[in-house]
Amino acid sequence: MGKKVWRAAVAGGAAALFTGVAAVPAGAAEGGVSFTRVQVNGGKPIVIGASKEVAVPTSFRMATTHKWKWPAVFLYRGGTGDRLWHAIETSDCIKVSSGVCDFNETMYFDPSVWDMHNSEAGAWKVAAEVSFQGGGGDTDGEDLTVYVKRSSRLTVNASPEPVSKSGTITVTGKVTRANWETKKYASYEGRLVSLQFKPTDASSYTTVKKVYANGSGDLRTTVKASKTGTWRWVYYGNTTTAPSTSAGDHVVVK
Repeated sequence: MGKKVWRAAVAGGAAALFTGVAAVPAGAAEGGVSFTRVQVNGGKPIVIGASKEVAVPTSFRMATTHKWKWPAVFLYRGGTGDRLWHAIETSDCIKVSSGVCDFNETMYFDPSVWDMHNSEAGAWKVAAEVSFQGGGGDTDGEDLTVYVKRSSRLTVNASPEPVSKSGTITVTGKVTRANWETKKYASYEGRLVSLQFKPTDASSYTTVKKVYANGSGDLRTTVKASKTGTWRWVYYGNTTTAPSTSAGDHVVVK
């Protein structure tokens, strides 16, 4: 992916900007460094919308006797340095013992700034790296997988309101997902979406039926009116797209 821009914190809290050239993200470049306790987003997928910046909490421990600078955790695919373009802000060393530091890091993903591509949604591996003062460094692959997903949205409308008992309720909606290349939400056709209902006196929703979105992402089905309650759509997502739940539409049955 060429170069990526990092935003890092240096001693004294000053901000520094620098670029890192893609490196082979598996194995040690020069050795002498151990990365442990690596966590990215608490193990949850990273969900990115069409335009707003997403801050992803990351942490790791580094042990080394080298004099170092710019330690960081990053995401990659393959073994050729194909990194996901984003900004990074890393804390100063939180000293654990001699030569051992904990770090808090934040990854910033912003489709309105970075040139993100829809093909970048999906599974990414995790690696950690550090540069040594005087030259060289170490890059180690971690046994972690992080999913980066395009966010999705759902709308709902149930009518008529109110409706006679045993009458027909028509429930419509639309499923869309973020297009990182156009920076807008677009129709997500062919998705299997669950229609759920919660009676007024109930505390949870129950799936009534499942409906496929058409070529425009539109949802439409009919149900028989039996109780007053709230209708909603739920999409459970996949490896490239995050799940979503519509707002509820309350229908009174007379």
